Amino acid sequence: MANVVVVGSQWGDEGKGKIVDWLSEQADIVVRFQGGHNAGHTLVIDGVTYKLSLLPSGVVRPGKLSVIGNGVVVDLNALIGEIDALKAMGISITPDNLRIAENATLILPLHQELDALREGANPATRIGTTKRGIGPAYEDKVGRRAIRFMDLADLPALNHKIERLLAHHNALRRGLDLQEFKAADIYKDLAKIAPKVLPYMDSVWSLLDAKRREGKRILFEGAQGALLDIDHGTYPFVTSSNTVAAQAATGSGLGPNAIDYVLGICKAYTTRVGEGPFPTEQENQIGKTLGERGREFGTVTGRARRCGWFDAVLVRQTVRTSGIDGLALTKLDILDGFDELKVCVSYRLDGREIDYLPAGERAQAKVEPVYETVAGWQEPTARARSWAQLPAQAIKYVRRIEELVGCPVALLSTSPEREDTILMKNPFES
Repeated sequence: MANVVVVGSQWGDEGKGKIVDWLSEQADIVVRFQGGHNAGHTLVIDGVTYKLSLLPSGVVRPGKLSVIGNGVVVDLNALIGEIDALKAMGISITPDNLRIAENATLILPLHQELDALREGANPATRIGTTKRGIGPAYEDKVGRRAIRFMDLADLPALNHKIERLLAHHNALRRGLDLQEFKAADIYKDLAKIAPKVLPYMDSVWSLLDAKRREGKRILFEGAQGALLDIDHGTYPFVTSSNTVAAQAATGSGLGPNAIDYVLGICKAYTTRVGEGPFPTEQENQIGKTLGERGREFGTVTGRARRCGWFDAVLVRQTVRTSGIDGLALTKLDILDGFDELKVCVSYRLDGREIDYLPAGERAQAKVEPVYETVAGWQEPTARARSWAQLPAQAIKYVRRIEELVGCPVALLSTSPEREDTILMKNPFES
């Protein structure tokens, strides 16, 4: 039984929600392994739209176990809110179908406030965060002062841990001339919510190891995209966690030998939310058309996404940094009707041509795309469910992408509906 990791191979928003939902029907367990409620997934099932931020996509399917791994940072209020919203839609969330790692780090209101203060302080240093406290929570994790999920089960020891946390945060607040947080207030809030969330707590690494030995199929669900990885992304315009496939092991407690197949999700064009370099961005009618057709607005923030042509250089690079075995190409239908399409095949930097994205911030901002022009198609690809239903030029476009990025397309998506998917390679049967 293969275990599959799904990662975004661009800057996020590639349509992972639909693909994970499509795959979750074959999986027994769906695991979130990094990020927090800054990452939104939209699922459309039988005409019903579900918007998830923190919960794994498999939670909307009966009979599946959803797991939030230790690599995730958890806002408990957001968690309860999302659970309640799904319950109102008829989705049952209980400890029978949701488990949360005991060693997951918690996001507190002080993290959100600090995130917002930093993001709004100076436009020149703005990164484009969702202001949901993700970065500051990860900072406390690596600073060894975080409050973890398991700490709620030991309330007598919690005050000491809160004081340790506030020794750092209140010093920051004094420097910003802000009122300091009181340990008693934080303790009161955590003690109040603890009974609501502790039933979901588990030793996730042990649980997943046991399920794997039983032969259960595990689907690891990444958030954001590989180009937002803290090490391999467009730093500093990145998220605060590792988003590449290797994090599935670290963020769940399983070893890397538990991963059998890595599926990279990418759009047939490119989008980005927030600040940072974007070599193929089209700040013109083409970009506007892509955004309107693709309904390119963030699930979590509602922010309009920046849009541009497909960048084969970036996807080729993330295929390597994530060890991607196959791609799921989404939103092919958005390109219907274009007379011609452009694909970035390399960059020009300081007069020379390069085939990779440099790591330096200044160099990333300076690269210029080198395009190859591909004929478009007028016939619709929307809702196609087989190769035979695709225009010949659309097939040529997909094949050219495979050549340029050095990776086969395993799935092709032609609408938000899960059934509108063309399967070439089932990741679970690798």
